[in-house]
Amino acid sequence: MPITFLPLPAEQFSSWMKRSTAEYIADLLATGVPDGKAREDAHTTMTRAFPYGLPSATNAVFTLESPALGNVGYLWSGCDSSGDPTSWWVWDIVIEAGHRGHGFGRQAMVLAEKYARSHGAQTLGLNVFGFNRAARGLYESLGYETTSVKMRKTL
Repeated sequence: MPITFLPLPAEQFSSWMKRSTAEYIADLLATGVPDGKAREDAHTTMTRAFPYGLPSATNAVFTLESPALGNVGYLWSGCDSSGDPTSWWVWDIVIEAGHRGHGFGRQAMVLAEKYARSHGAQTLGLNVFGFNRAARGLYESLGYETTSVKMRKTL
């Protein structure tokens, strides 16, 4: 079942930003980041990415739409934080729980690659949390290579 990228409507941006921030905080907490630090990091990330409170061509948020199912998730992609306009990043991708395992994540990543390429990107990176094995397998199957590994042991 094919999906399309639709720019997130401006009137939905505030609620999307709250959701994305909350999910990022939850992911950070799951990796052991203390609550205050997780909230600060999430707030800093969102403020830096969306200083005017809206997406832009180089920091875009899309809904992932299926003709038969409607909205199956969202994807946020834009320039990475290196200052190199040819280096892009998938900052966030979510396929709604009821729609996972049907190839929507793979299609979304292919669409993200096309979008980034159309805006001058030569590379597309992303972060995947260690606990998200399914996502890591998807990205590896699409040709993404591990560029760093962060490890920690609780003492």
